[in-house]
Amino acid sequence: MPNTAAVKESGSAKTLDLEIKDAQLIFNSVWDALVTKHGEENLVFPREIFWLNGAPGAGKGTQTRFIMEYCGLTAQPIVISDLLDSPEARRLKDAGMMVGDREVTSLLMEQLLLPERETGVVVDGFPRTKTQVECLKLFFQKLMDQRRHFLGTPHEKRMHRPIFHIIVLYVDEATSVKRQIDRGKKVLSAREHAEAAGETVDLEVRKTDLSVEAARNRYRTFKEITYESLTSLQRIFHYHFVNAQDTIEDVQSSIVRELKYQSSLELDQATYDVVARIPIASTIVVHARQALVERLDAYAREDIGLFRRVVDIIDEKFMPIVQRHAISGLAQISSEDGIFEEPRAMAMLIDVFSERGYQASLDIRQEEIPHRIDLQTGVIETRRKKVFRFQIRFTGSVIRRGQ
Repeated sequence: MPNTAAVKESGSAKTLDLEIKDAQLIFNSVWDALVTKHGEENLVFPREIFWLNGAPGAGKGTQTRFIMEYCGLTAQPIVISDLLDSPEARRLKDAGMMVGDREVTSLLMEQLLLPERETGVVVDGFPRTKTQVECLKLFFQKLMDQRRHFLGTPHEKRMHRPIFHIIVLYVDEATSVKRQIDRGKKVLSAREHAEAAGETVDLEVRKTDLSVEAARNRYRTFKEITYESLTSLQRIFHYHFVNAQDTIEDVQSSIVRELKYQSSLELDQATYDVVARIPIASTIVVHARQALVERLDAYAREDIGLFRRVVDIIDEKFMPIVQRHAISGLAQISSEDGIFEEPRAMAMLIDVFSERGYQASLDIRQEEIPHRIDLQTGVIETRRKKVFRFQIRFTGSVIRRGQ
């Protein structure tokens, strides 16, 4: 009797092989067409691409705008559902052709080549199928090959080392269905109000947003096809899996945490080798509070006299000035007190302010001060004066002005 598990595994392997071969045929066809149309030296793609996917109702539209703002992206995002309704896609449909994986990939590649997207872009809704996932892998490899090919040529600077981020916003089925139906109700309500007011409003409602069963089927399609396909990418690219069931603000905080700088993957190896000995900021701040407490305890234990004098200066001379700047949240204070000739005293002052929730920095300046006039030569002699200029920053007060 045959081993059922072995047969099933063998069948899955054959299916994957077919999908990889289909993807190779599709991608190679699309790439060859691009080379013929534009020339390989002109195939300049974005340096950084955020491939955004998620369950229905996960908030891709909202988070697309947030990712763009957080990452400083100015180019319009590429929304695959919009591409499928573009003039190019409609011409294919009108000609009786399906807008399948090849057509979607081709339309997407043309959009990625637009010069305004060279520094970076968000792509909403790709890849969605296993074939598209394989095409994405081939695309990345082609960009790496292309960069190597043009090294040492005038085109080298334009051929970026690609950075791909896979971002998956996840919600469970119940949340997804509820959000889809709520969205449908809001659109219908907005249309009714507009019609009652005699206004025209361009609001389309998805059919799946009007039926619980249709919304549920849409979610299951995502879970069984798109989500399963995307998981294979986590071994290759930056893969950010985000719980999108919380509030918008909480989801955005999660996205920020996920998009932390990862130099080992984003820099060329030679560049990374040069800068790697400088620690990443996030690793420094992890134990910063504990280190601060230990330093303050050491001051009180080892040099209590100096420590008390520094705290007295802060209390008596600095804080009255800081309080006068409570609205702006920025106080600049100059001091000539000789105590700050002692480096440990300067460190104490900065640490005390830090422990109290302020941000303190110090700039030491040497100023020439007129001292006396040489009566014989008439030359004004000067002496040097050291001035310690402190900058104290904190969260200022918000004044609510009347309307």
